[in-house]
Amino acid sequence: MSGPAPASAGEGPLAGRVALVTGAGRGIGRAVAVALARAGAHVVALSRTQGALEETDDLIRAATGRSATLLVLDLREGEAIDLIGPNLAARFGRLDVVVGAAALLGRLGPLTHLPDHEWKDLWAVNVTANWRLMRTTEPLLRASDAGRAVFLTDSVAGAPRAYWGPYGASKAALEHLVRAWAAEVAITPLKVNLVDPGPVATRLRAAAFPGEDAGRLPKPEDVAPAIVSLCLPAETRSGQVIALSPVARAAA
Repeated sequence: MSGPAPASAGEGPLAGRVALVTGAGRGIGRAVAVALARAGAHVVALSRTQGALEETDDLIRAATGRSATLLVLDLREGEAIDLIGPNLAARFGRLDVVVGAAALLGRLGPLTHLPDHEWKDLWAVNVTANWRLMRTTEPLLRASDAGRAVFLTDSVAGAPRAYWGPYGASKAALEHLVRAWAAEVAITPLKVNLVDPGPVATRLRAAAFPGEDAGRLPKPEDVAPAIVSLCLPAETRSGQVIALSPVARAAA
């Protein structure tokens, strides 16, 4: 991890709290990281690209005057994920928020044509990495008086679609894991939810719909506040899939 420990808490509903965001190098993950910092949290921003994380840190500094902690990590490296919880415990002594925004789209096409290595990468990032993230951060999240975990999903998880099989299956698996985890921690203060942001102008969306006019779509910054609201101590829902674009999810 790079970057100093928080010297002082920010102001806002998450002041004094520590938030970990995966996929924080771009897109929705980056926008959520900045919004969490604006809400007062010290952000631990995770991505596999140092340069992208530094750009996120620049945005956080510009917005708040405070820096983030940068964690360069490839989510396919499972054993490295296992060290996140212990490292955060040693460095900060706490973790209050986890947002799992990282995802791979993979190759869209006949599911029987997908090469083994692409299947393994898709499952490693979209499913296994999030399971490891839950496992390594649960002790800290349960120790918080208002632990919150939010994972991004997609409408295709509940609506199988030709040529989207591997990606859709990975998101369906993620939804099942997250909702099962929510049931397991139901008697604790920890609240665990999923967010389906709907169509958003991200690189993943552009890869899936290359002919689409991205200018007509919401930007990551438009959906970030709704995701951050699920990370606040005041949030009482758990085990839910919150669709930010209910019409799009219903039509999927």
